[in-house]
Amino acid sequence: MKKTWYKEEFVYQIYPRSFYDSNNDGIGDIKGIIEKIPYLKELGIGIIWLSPVYKSPMEDNGYDISDYLDIAEEFGTLSDIKLLIKELHKAKIKLVMDLVVNHTSSEHLWFKKSIKKQGKYKDYYHWEKEKVNWTSFFGGEAWSFNGEREEYYLHLFAKGQPDLNWDNPDVRDEVKNIIKFWLDKGVDGFRCDVINLIAKNNKHPNGKPSLILKGKEHYLSHPNLHKYLHEIYRDVLSKYDCFTVGETVFVNPEVASLLTAPNRKELSMVFQFDHMAADNHYVKWFMKKFKSINLKKSLSKWQNKLNGKGWNTLYLENHDQSRSINRFGSLEYHYESATMLATMLYFQQGTPFIYQGQEIGMTNVSYEHLDDYQDIETHNIYAMGRKLLMSHKRMMKKIKMMSRDNARTPMQWNDSKHAGFSTHKPWIKTNPNYKNINVQKSIDDENSIFQYYREVISLRKKHPIIVYGAYQDINFRNKKLYSYRRYNNTEELVVLCNFSDKEYSLKQNKHLNYALILSNYKDNNALLLKPYEARVYLKK
Repeated sequence: MKKTWYKEEFVYQIYPRSFYDSNNDGIGDIKGIIEKIPYLKELGIGIIWLSPVYKSPMEDNGYDISDYLDIAEEFGTLSDIKLLIKELHKAKIKLVMDLVVNHTSSEHLWFKKSIKKQGKYKDYYHWEKEKVNWTSFFGGEAWSFNGEREEYYLHLFAKGQPDLNWDNPDVRDEVKNIIKFWLDKGVDGFRCDVINLIAKNNKHPNGKPSLILKGKEHYLSHPNLHKYLHEIYRDVLSKYDCFTVGETVFVNPEVASLLTAPNRKELSMVFQFDHMAADNHYVKWFMKKFKSINLKKSLSKWQNKLNGKGWNTLYLENHDQSRSINRFGSLEYHYESATMLATMLYFQQGTPFIYQGQEIGMTNVSYEHLDDYQDIETHNIYAMGRKLLMSHKRMMKKIKMMSRDNARTPMQWNDSKHAGFSTHKPWIKTNPNYKNINVQKSIDDENSIFQYYREVISLRKKHPIIVYGAYQDINFRNKKLYSYRRYNNTEELVVLCNFSDKEYSLKQNKHLNYALILSNYKDNNALLLKPYEARVYLKK
């Protein structure tokens, strides 16, 4: 297996609006990130993934871009981003930026020219004279009428996010220029937003009847996707030492292995969402009771099916998912379940991703009032649910558990007002538990979740077997215990995780003669795992 820097480092995702506010206007900014580089260094981070900071009307918090080559004023300037790159590189931390090229903002100059059918811009987007019946990821119709052009345009997300027409070679050239612009500035790679949606059936046929995402058969991982991605790699990415991670919705391991196979030269790795369905019916709003076996099945499937073919990503949280402790752990066993989840995940094969606040055990916010939620998806889903005669109480229960805003509350730096994020009222309400859960308290406590994360990161850097070793499940059918081994020709590493708030008796533990290199409990009983206990054994 080829050794590369992006396989060996931990990636830390920053949602800039909520990370740190340096100028006290209630919105996090680029200078705020620069101020916190020492914190990231102390944690042991090697790569930052920065969510969009480009110019945008912010209909979808920056994922609707109106200028790819400039920075939104609320976040700073181009000079600020250049300084961020310089200071991160000085600290030996690489920077990955979001590449959002399935769609632009409706405020982008390309779309304004496309409305007017100006020159080459006429077909930069998907237009039809008659409405097509596809539905949007945010709920509602995916084709909206533009009165000026007198045609319908496609938006798989918000109305202000028209989809680009990748069949147009001029569009692909625009994307290549954007990528080259940022790589020449010193950026080290890209997280490619909903990248497996970029290729569409340009005949735009009506979709088959479906409860969710009508029309998806005409754009989900369309065959042209591979052609487009290879072209981008060949013409631009191959000329730089960078990596790409593609966000791929409703993708299976077979497609992912094609996208990530090194010899095909498309993407370095992908985010898949199978394990994010461990507490829902593959759409987060259709919730079901969490069972650890569902998480194990999906993670194990991807470990086994990509092993030797492609490269995995290891994540439980991001800006689109609610907090993992609420979903897969226990608020009662806050420390134990947070550290167990970290152990379970980060000793598997793949590049590890931490979302801001995950390393201190931040939790869902559960606002009481709908108006406290800022997310466009949340409000669209609420409106759709009410139209389907679901009660306000039922919809609020869904939102409190699954809204994207659960991950977007201000980073909790200390126990001062607004959690030390800003002296100004933040753009979204702070989680009231910041007095107990914050960075300062975590750093001061040698037994905190933060310190445990530091230890996990340190071990991964120390032992190459954690990065490059093969993966094999142990006792896979066990519903309470998640155990697996990593191995190579000379070493074996064994991970045991109790996914329960009850003690678990091991009938035997043949790994007792191995070195115990990590545990989230200070005192261990060889044949008894305490609630949410995790252990890592190593044999050399």
